[in-house]
Amino acid sequence: MEDKLKVNLNEYLPLRDVVFNALREAILKGELNPGERLMEKQLAERMGVSRTPIREAIRKLELEGLVVMVPRKGAEVARITQKALKDVLEVRCALEELAVKIACEKVAQKEIKALRETMEAFNQAVNKGDVEKIVEKDVEFHDIIFNSTDNEKLIQILNNLREQIYRYRVEYIKKTDNHQILVKEHEEILNAIESKNVEKAQEVAQQHIINQETTIIKFIKENGSNIKE
Repeated sequence: MEDKLKVNLNEYLPLRDVVFNALREAILKGELNPGERLMEKQLAERMGVSRTPIREAIRKLELEGLVVMVPRKGAEVARITQKALKDVLEVRCALEELAVKIACEKVAQKEIKALRETMEAFNQAVNKGDVEKIVEKDVEFHDIIFNSTDNEKLIQILNNLREQIYRYRVEYIKKTDNHQILVKEHEEILNAIESKNVEKAQEVAQQHIINQETTIIKFIKENGSNIKE
């Protein structure tokens, strides 16, 4: 891990919010690992700030479920159990299927165009092995589908669920064996939505989540996280 966490000093945000955003991003991207202790003094030195905004950020992260307070140990990055992951993905799978169903009914040509452009950018990132860009374009691809539903509640819930597993999806995408699978699934989802084939769109969306669940659970086990069946 780098000696210094990235802090984007935004003059329009209070320091506590800048620190919160930096720590939150580090957790979601896996720069701070599940089970890793969050020492106020150490983090303050790494980020070049005082301990006060670190303490405030940790409290906010605890409310989001990204940090837990452990008796006699202090704050640590929240671990995730196999059951918790399954619960999240089970809900997400159902909502993704709903999203592609609505998208088949409501999608506009400009959104189909945006999906195709994003898919092409995703493929280019895969060819270059640019993991950060692959993650970015994967998120963008799904966001276009979610936004095409024009259902604000559905979009909000899906985004929340996505963030809960973001750090593990990064690990999924890091494995190059998964890249061509993602390319194929994106293409099938796009073609199904464009042709308004609801059944096919839901089938591929479901498999898309199942593939991630299998790989992420394997990742958790390999990295020694607390797993409960």
